[in-house]
Amino acid sequence: KFVPNPQVMAQVASPPVGGNGGDFPVEPKSVQELVRRSVKRTYDMFAGNFQVPVPEMPQAQSAKLRIKMHDEYTWLANDPDPVVAASAAPQTPAPEGQARPTAMSRMIDEVAVQQPQLPRNMQGVMQLAPVPEEGSQAPNNGTRALSHISRPAAIPRPVWHPPWKLMRVISGHTGWVRTLDVDASNEWFVSSGSDRLIKFWDLASGTLKLSLTGHVSAVRALKISDRHPYLFTAAEDNEVKCWDLEQNKVIRNYHGHLSGVYSLALHPTLDVLMSGGRDATVRVWDMRTKVEVFTLGGHTGAVTSIASQAAEPQIISGSMDHTVRLWDLAAGKGAVTLTNHKKSIRAMEVHPLEYTFVTCSADHNKVWRCPKGNFERNIDGHGSILNACAIKEDTDGSSILVGGADNGTMHLWDWKSGYKYQSIEGRVQPGSLSAENGIFAMTFDKSGSRLITGECDKTIKIYKEDPDATPETHPIDWKPPRNRGRF
Repeated sequence: KFVPNPQVMAQVASPPVGGNGGDFPVEPKSVQELVRRSVKRTYDMFAGNFQVPVPEMPQAQSAKLRIKMHDEYTWLANDPDPVVAASAAPQTPAPEGQARPTAMSRMIDEVAVQQPQLPRNMQGVMQLAPVPEEGSQAPNNGTRALSHISRPAAIPRPVWHPPWKLMRVISGHTGWVRTLDVDASNEWFVSSGSDRLIKFWDLASGTLKLSLTGHVSAVRALKISDRHPYLFTAAEDNEVKCWDLEQNKVIRNYHGHLSGVYSLALHPTLDVLMSGGRDATVRVWDMRTKVEVFTLGGHTGAVTSIASQAAEPQIISGSMDHTVRLWDLAAGKGAVTLTNHKKSIRAMEVHPLEYTFVTCSADHNKVWRCPKGNFERNIDGHGSILNACAIKEDTDGSSILVGGADNGTMHLWDWKSGYKYQSIEGRVQPGSLSAENGIFAMTFDKSGSRLITGECDKTIKIYKEDPDATPETHPIDWKPPRNRGRF
């Protein structure tokens, strides 16, 4: 209860002294003095309520429990689950020697059968009605269900996929391999990283074909154009460069970033280049004229991944500020901001056939439906930071999602069901530290038969499917999850 301070109440109740017409004498005082007096007066007035517990309201607590149980467990009413049946059975008194039920547990048991007696001004506002089953008619008793909670969609059974195994290890870099890309001809691929060297490798034999240098800091992203003989690179030196692969030299520089550039994306049909970096912006460049068409601002952290597609949204970006943004390229502004993630988004991939994309983070891998960015499902099981991801579409219509973790483990999931059917724990090359076990980049070749990863131990690893694996030697050990996640 409120205990007034007698001194403060006496000062408040005392009549004004002096002045004409009952006015107080005005004395000039500084702002600091007035604030100090106000804080002291407030403390004196409310000192009696300090550490006084708030009185409990059993009626409000009971109403809160009923609403929560109704919202979360109504769909289990007809579930023939032994746990539900056991909870519905009459409770027998606890034998001697066991702990008695607490007040909260008794309230939960009684809340299903007791109607809370709400205050008169709240009656008719918080009334709940049972949700009628499908095909039945709800009784017209003046009340209406707050929400209809339907059963979650059935999770499809996973499709069997052959496991992958290590095929080749390529050594040649003197620093971390941070980025990879495969040429459209599927004959060679490019890698680069902390050693600032851009290396071209033969995909069939793994031999080095060419090395280029031009950046003065670690290269973080590179992309090979499918429609032009160009290679685009971005580095921590704030530079985005365009290389002519017929002359093997830099022909354009794109200036504008205020800090390191971490990600690149090429539009599939337009001569447009997108770059994002530590300055928390996504910059859209005209590939030929080097003009900065748009500067897309909105992120508050470094932009670590960018994806582009011909359909809307044409630009998708993920950032260290835990958000995913969908951009309107025609208007040059943001369209949708997705805030479901609780951790940084370091990898992103657009599905080659479906109208969906996936964002990978340490908390969940989330699948979104374009163009509005509607959340579809979570894909879990990695339990670590994912730096890279890739999607492979099989001939039978199924797909797999591959993620490369910061601890050197590679995880493979069935796309539809989210079943993780394989985890490959990487091994560092001889001479490297055990802490240098991490995957920074990965990509499939154009045929989808080889998976290329760039790793922290300065190596490039190539994986392929195990041809000797069968559903009998590697069976599916899958159980549908009870809670797949709604957010």
